[in-house]
Amino acid sequence: MTKIYNILFVILLLTTVLWAFQSSPATAQAELPANVTLLDGSQYDTSKLKGKTVLFVNVASRCGFTSQYDGMQQLYDDFKDEGLVVIGVPCNQFGNQEPGTADQIQEFCKKNYGVSFPILDKQDVNGKNRSPIYQYLVNSEVGGGKDIRWNFEKFLVNGKGEVIKRYGSMTKPNSKKVRQAVRQSLSEY
Repeated sequence: MTKIYNILFVILLLTTVLWAFQSSPATAQAELPANVTLLDGSQYDTSKLKGKTVLFVNVASRCGFTSQYDGMQQLYDDFKDEGLVVIGVPCNQFGNQEPGTADQIQEFCKKNYGVSFPILDKQDVNGKNRSPIYQYLVNSEVGGGKDIRWNFEKFLVNGKGEVIKRYGSMTKPNSKKVRQAVRQSLSEY
């Protein structure tokens, strides 16, 4: 009889562990949507990102970190020919620091920072209206299911579409550690 109870206990324990693992938000891998909308209203086919290293950054025009656009553009210029894509994702969820329209955001980025990398339409990165892209990033193993804390958080995605790094707002996009991670990812494809 004790053997049966032991077997039932093990089955119950395994079932509980498997259920917890499958229902964990940090392990539920969302997929990158097939198409996303750019600031100009056009569609961007994310299948173009296959085999590329991508740095996603939630951006804002009126933030203390806004000058990071310079580093994002420099990083893009330095590595775009090797397969890096930098994608800015405007978000107004932190201190109302991205209140502008799509045209205003686009003009600001080009005029002040010479941005030539893709910038998506404004979207939520947290909460019940979190965009599909940020569901994909945040719910990755690296994202850990943890909300975005502020503007200019960064996610690095490798050529297989796996999120490989997450950086806080204080980490500059053109920093040594980001550049090394980009180089490493690019060298793998």
